[in-house]
Formats: sequence, C-alpha cells, structure tokens
Amino acid sequence: MAKSRTTGTRAAAKSAARKTSRTRKAAPKKSAKAKAARSKAKPVRKTAGKKIAGKSSARNKSSARKTPVRKTSVKKTSAKKKTSAKTASRRTAQRGRPAARKAARSPARGTKARRARPASRVPIRPARKPQRVAVSHYDNADFQSGLRSYAQYRDLGIVEATDGMVRAHVLRFTEPCDPAVVSKMHFHDTDFQMVYVLKGWVKTELEGEGEVTMRQGSAWTQPPRIRHRINDYSEDAELLEIILPADFETEELAE
Repeated sequence: MAKSRTTGTRAAAKSAARKTSRTRKAAPKKSAKAKAARSKAKPVRKTAGKKIAGKSSARNKSSARKTPVRKTSVKKTSAKKKTSAKTASRRTAQRGRPAARKAARSPARGTKARRARPASRVPIRPARKPQRVAVSHYDNADFQSGLRSYAQYRDLGIVEATDGMVRAHVLRFTEPCDPAVVSKMHFHDTDFQMVYVLKGWVKTELEGEGEVTMRQGSAWTQPPRIRHRINDYSEDAELLEIILPADFETEELAE
C-alpha cells in the first residue's frame, strides 16, 4: 500500500511538471503573438507618418507653386536693375561724348597743325602810357586850320594826355556854307565819335536817319564808318567833337 501511494504521488508530481512546462511553452507563444501584434501595430504608425509626410509634401508643393510669384518679382527687380544699368551707361556715354569730340578736335601730338585762322580785322594797338590830366583854357589864338578848309579847330590837349587814345576839339565855321564844297558824302574810320552843338545850328544828314537840324545844346553820335554830310550851318555855329582814336582816316564817297 505504501508503494502505491508513493507511485501516485510521483505521477501527480510528473503531471504537475508537465503542466508547468506546457504553461511555460505556452507563455513564449503568447509573447510571439504579442510581438506579431506589435509588429502589425508598427506599420500603422508608419502609415500615419507617411500621411504626415504626404501632407507636408503637399504643402511644400503648394508653396512651390506659389514661389513663382517671388520669381517674377525677382525678374522684375532684375529687369529694373538692367534698365537702370542701361540708363547709367547711356549717361556715361553722353558725358564722355563732349570729351571725345574735344579730343577729336584737338590734334594729336606729332600730327600736323591745322591751318592758322585769318587775323582779325581789329588791329592790335600797342600798350599806351598812363594818362595824365589835361587842362585847356579859352584862347582865340588856339584855333587853327585842320581837316576842313571852311573851318578852324581848337585842340583841347587830350591827344597827348591820353597818348593818342582820344581826340577832343572845338570846331567853328569860318566861311558861309557852300554845298559844292561842304555837302560831300563821306565817312570816318573811327571807333567812336560824338558831336555837341555849342553855338548856332547845323543841318547834318546821317545814313539811315536822313537830315536832322541840330541846335545849341543838341548832341549826337556817329557810329564807325557811317555815311554822313553837312548840308547847312549858321555863321556862328561851333561844335565840340570827341573822337576815338585820335588819329583816323576820312574817305569821301562819289555820288
């Protein structure tokens, strides 16, 4: 009886051990199933990431589609820069043109000089001495014959005082007016001439003005080389003439 009890206990122990081993073997199976479930769950996360990545890529694509507007602005700015550069180059070219023209006009070194320009008609006068004071008081003996045979002249001493720059004299008529002698068209090669009536009256004819009667206190100028003549005068007529330069030529004209 004792042996049967011991064998029963042993069999029970063996069955219990078998059960524990089975449970142990079954536990790994559960862990494998859990791993498979986890591995199956992971792709879901991956797909969610892919969805997020797809959304971000879609956003990037939409932003990329919008970026051409920025490109156009860049193109506009580049076009503006090009136009500004062109205008600046044109301005510099225009600024450089006068210098180029001057360079073209000025002969290069070593080349033949251009023909000399003709000399100006205005004669070059020598330098004059410093002017000095001239004083002249009335003296009848100072009246002398001069340019006109029917008149006498009183020099006021300004020719020497100005070293030949200005002549000033008082003219008085000594004979009655004879048109055949007096009224001859002529001109004076002067730079300046002024006439002032001191006494009496005189009729003078000026080119472009016609005949004008000048009375005591009247004055007029005669431009260089203007044609003129005296047609008549009173017996007591006296004139003051101021002429530049002191020495000049008179030419009578044939009518």
